[in-house]
Amino acid sequence: MTNATYWWHLLCAIAGLNLIAWTASTAWLHRNRPDGTTWPHQRLQLLLSALYVLGCGYRSFLPVFDVPRVVMVDSWASSVMIGRTVATIAELSFAAQWALLLRGAALTTGHRFSLKVAHAIVPMIAIAEVHSWYAVLTTCNLGHVVEETLWGLAAVFSVLAMGAMWPQAGARGRRWLALAMVAGALYAAYMFAVDVPMYWARWIADEAAGRVYPTLAAGLADASGRWTVSHDWAHWRSEVVWMTAYFSVAVWISIGLAHVRLPLRLEPQRP
Repeated sequence: MTNATYWWHLLCAIAGLNLIAWTASTAWLHRNRPDGTTWPHQRLQLLLSALYVLGCGYRSFLPVFDVPRVVMVDSWASSVMIGRTVATIAELSFAAQWALLLRGAALTTGHRFSLKVAHAIVPMIAIAEVHSWYAVLTTCNLGHVVEETLWGLAAVFSVLAMGAMWPQAGARGRRWLALAMVAGALYAAYMFAVDVPMYWARWIADEAAGRVYPTLAAGLADASGRWTVSHDWAHWRSEVVWMTAYFSVAVWISIGLAHVRLPLRLEPQRP
């Protein structure tokens, strides 16, 4: 087997473990179902998390390198169109989880800026998805530059919103905020230091080579019916880091978000 095949098997194993983790997490939450207003929130988080876990699992078993139409499995299920549709549903679900939790914290503290950020998250990611589709259909990586920039900005604004709530937070709330702020800062740093420059470099290289981009209609037909099977490490090397982190760490965060109970018992600190 090639290095790419070993990596693919790792993704499949992670996907299986993620499904087990989500099932165990859901069973635990049902056994320890809280009273009051927090359960409807957690139940919605579980549903959104399920969509994300299943979406990432699907893409782990059938990985696709969208722009060059490279896949691991020779099947219609590996179609770029199907993979991108699954990804869109999963990513919007994850963004909704993120926004719901930020909204709950903002409502608890009464912080208006944080509430505005919470309401902006899903629309920002929806716009990012539109640019992702544009990039996938036209093979123009500039769309991915905009997409990843919006994801990174969403993380930056979320960290700022959580930082703004810090003075109103009690000890328990500050522990949650600290963890979320570190995760958000690391994610934003990765996006702006690695992902955005990578897609920018690809776009610059395509422009320098005089690449001709297909129309949206032509791209739709191409993404629906063309794929190239490859287990060559050279084709997948650039995708390994983000795919592995995306289908593991991001999924674990998604599962963990359902365990945060609202209200977060954030209380003003005594002078």
